[in-house]
Amino acid sequence: MFNQLDFISEKQIIKLNHLREFISNLKSACIAYSGGVDSALIATIAYEQLGKNAIAITGVSPALANQLLNEARAQAKWIGIKHLEINTFELEEKSYRTNPKDRCFACKKELHKHTTFLSKKLNYKNVIDGVNFDDLGDFRPGIKAAQEAGVISPLAIFEFSKKDIRDISKSLGLPWWDKPAQPCLSSRFPYGVEITDSRLKMIEKAEEYIRRIGIQRCASKMPRNICKDRNSL
Repeated sequence: MFNQLDFISEKQIIKLNHLREFISNLKSACIAYSGGVDSALIATIAYEQLGKNAIAITGVSPALANQLLNEARAQAKWIGIKHLEINTFELEEKSYRTNPKDRCFACKKELHKHTTFLSKKLNYKNVIDGVNFDDLGDFRPGIKAAQEAGVISPLAIFEFSKKDIRDISKSLGLPWWDKPAQPCLSSRFPYGVEITDSRLKMIEKAEEYIRRIGIQRCASKMPRNICKDRNSL
């Protein structure tokens, strides 16, 4: 069990205990997992409580940078949880490709079409994600798509703020506790600008170059058209 609880408040310990109990009672779960701090905490607690009855699922498309996919793989291996990658095809949907303000709804709808199908096929009883309590006060159309698909958001249920998640992740010894928010590559485009595979590759290569010259958080501050990292984060 991940049980180092130094440096967190009594209130945060209570939240963590509630989260552990809630996930344990689920019996089995698929985690919509991007490798972001939020979904990584959910994956960690799910594996702790459910063992082989928990699986992390990452949706892979041109909107997910290879660097983030590699980080998600490494973190899942560190946690010990089984990790499944699935291809998603949101770029084939006009409601995503044309980049309207609710683009993230189309993204999550496509993602959870696959996660809910796989959860049933593989005999996992629930799909859970890393949506947190702070997210509920922001403009995140993808949350509605997840709710419509029946996805559960334990961090939101128990009112975990982003600070709670980072503090608790640090206390549990998760090496990525201070990892910056890393929204999908499509978030770089202003609303109404068409999203294409070639444009996404161009953005990814540009950001790889920026990181190579020493600027590590080139995408950490974005305009209001960003969405949470595409798997819930």
